[in-house]
Amino acid sequence: MAPVRGAKKRKRPEKPAPAPSPRLPPLPEGSDWWDVFFRRIAGQSSFPREHQSIESVLKMSRKTFDYICSLVKKDLTMKTYGFRNFRFGDKTILCVEDQVAVALMRLTSGESLQNIGMWFGMNHSAISNITWRFIESMEERAICHLKWPNPEERAAIKARFEKIYGLPNCCGAIDTTHILMCSSAQPNSNVWLDRENKNSMVLQAVVDADMRFRDIVSGWPGSMDDSCILRTSGIYRLCEKGVRLDGQMELPGGSVVREYIVGDASYPLLPWLMTPYQGQGLPAAKAEFNKRHTAAATVVQNALATLKGRWRVIQGELWRPDKHRLPRIIFVCCLITNIIIDMEGSPSREIVSGNHDHGYKQQFSDVADESAVKQRDVLSQYVSTEE
Repeated sequence: MAPVRGAKKRKRPEKPAPAPSPRLPPLPEGSDWWDVFFRRIAGQSSFPREHQSIESVLKMSRKTFDYICSLVKKDLTMKTYGFRNFRFGDKTILCVEDQVAVALMRLTSGESLQNIGMWFGMNHSAISNITWRFIESMEERAICHLKWPNPEERAAIKARFEKIYGLPNCCGAIDTTHILMCSSAQPNSNVWLDRENKNSMVLQAVVDADMRFRDIVSGWPGSMDDSCILRTSGIYRLCEKGVRLDGQMELPGGSVVREYIVGDASYPLLPWLMTPYQGQGLPAAKAEFNKRHTAAATVVQNALATLKGRWRVIQGELWRPDKHRLPRIIFVCCLITNIIIDMEGSPSREIVSGNHDHGYKQQFSDVADESAVKQRDVLSQYVSTEE
């Protein structure tokens, strides 16, 4: 039945406007930025009470934090078309330090955008925009912190590996880890389904003796195995062409070994990639090589475990991740890890050791280059005489 002409329409009851966040009482003159920022989150019921210092909340020293702010300041304050200031719930505009801290809390805590938004009285889309602006800026401004070592740096890395693990001419260690994703993240596609029936994206990393990331590859689906990802990577092409890891070292007795990295049994044995001997009851020389190889390989395992422990956004199962943005998030997490090492000498006050890929079985490759077999035998004889 049509409404009678002239009849008054019922007014919908108005929704009460959300109560504005109370303004924080002023701090004494000369108070530090962190004092103000921490008070915003300390009063939230969902915020962990044990976190108080900038080191415990942002997982880095104030010196490192200030350096990162200096890198991105220009980008985060640039007035562009459509630019708008981000504001806390009490309408206070976020300064550069505030924006960097919010983005870092998103990456380190792994909390949802909604939860972090509640901590600051902000919309979850604002948290997302702040985080992404920070990531884009770090990709450009901090790229110098993740690079292949130059000859001088490589010489220092090789000296460290030989001093600590007894492996001459070793330039690093390689491994992969899985970044889990929600099954609904990529509908109508099984390419992300890995061998353990989980949806994941793979990160391949080469690290030096200080757990600094020197080369990373991410974005490949979990259905690909380690050796396949290796062969699609830039480091494989460069090493096969002799552009990387081409330095020679003469050992006592006249034998020559090429520069190499160490990797586990999931990788092919190549002149520039040494893998362990397989089988039981190995001769003493081969067993000694395996012992030292295993010790050296733990550096990349610990690096990946510490990476996931610090940046919890990539530790658990990500809900609806953007497969194009996720590799960039991973890249920036590795970048900042390197900055922390450069500034503080260690990637974390608490190095995480052990399995970084829980629930995944060891892969095996039976590919072995003939010249690589000879080089590994030369190394095994060398380390057995150096005991």
